[in-house]
Amino acid sequence: MVEKTVEVVRGDTPGTEWRLPVLRFRATGGGAPSAYLQAALHANELPGVVALHRLVPMLAEAERDGRLLGDVTVVPHANPIAAGEHLFSEHMGRFSFHSRTNYNRDFPLLDTTDTSGLPGDDAPVAAEKRLKARLLKLALGADLVLDLHCDDESLNYIYVPAPFWPHMRDLAASLGSEAVLAWRDSSDGAFEEAAYAPYRALPDDDPDWRRLAVTTVELRGRADVSPELAEADALGLYRFLVARGTIRDEGVEPPAEWPGEATPLDNVEMIRAPVGGAILFHARPGDRVEEGQLVATVIASPGEAEGEVAVTAPQAGLILTRRSQRSTRVGEDLMKLLGSRPSATVKKPGALES
Repeated sequence: MVEKTVEVVRGDTPGTEWRLPVLRFRATGGGAPSAYLQAALHANELPGVVALHRLVPMLAEAERDGRLLGDVTVVPHANPIAAGEHLFSEHMGRFSFHSRTNYNRDFPLLDTTDTSGLPGDDAPVAAEKRLKARLLKLALGADLVLDLHCDDESLNYIYVPAPFWPHMRDLAASLGSEAVLAWRDSSDGAFEEAAYAPYRALPDDDPDWRRLAVTTVELRGRADVSPELAEADALGLYRFLVARGTIRDEGVEPPAEWPGEATPLDNVEMIRAPVGGAILFHARPGDRVEEGQLVATVIASPGEAEGEVAVTAPQAGLILTRRSQRSTRVGEDLMKLLGSRPSATVKKPGALES
């Protein structure tokens, strides 16, 4: 039977607090990989929330039938602080109102899975830092750590620390991922990097990589929330847990070999707006484009003959994502393009986006 606890995060001002439901499923045997899955660290990204909602009954059934061989922890909505952050009726959810920091940045990077040194809820630090410490305490020690997110308008893709590849082809295949982005140096302290940090000293050929999995899963775009997609994503997550031996289910076929290759983060082109204005897109996620091809037009001066500014592909490749809003300021991200060579324009270390 599912074990539910409610973690309480003390507020920064008297009389306030946040509650974080945590669901645990206990294994009947030992030795199988344990798993931790969370969604909505960016609180307005809901495809992962509904996928976990559909996955939970499947985990409960496996536990009840004695087919759960590794412990599984599920945090269906990992950020109760951001869940309530609305501005003029629009849900924000990505950046803290307190610090203006991305909620998926600045996680502590530990050398081991020992979390005893992380601040507790009585520590004199902001609630968002205590929440991040709480999430790490829940996650570290699990063999499989999946952080479910989504993009604006997007294909289904995953981020993977380089040493985990190609051992995580089974996850990409299970989820039907259309791209894999591999990074090596830093993701600016994202949750994924914090979950990976204790294993940084392992050599790339260490056999432990085959048992472990750490990833950020981007479940398409923010508007891709439907019963059909929730069910498909839940089945994909379940298939992965079966493939890794966390769940025993003879009725689930092993995932097919994922056909693609991981794209190094250096090869991702962040196509940015040269001017502010209204956006007309000429390509969508999933399109393959050639170098110099028109991918967007920004109308900076409507009604004027010279009011349009063309945006072209800096190299040939696959359009992975595009902006959901159709207005932009100068310098803002319009698209991600996966190229075959390192980007000549995107050179900063760390995460692709703020």
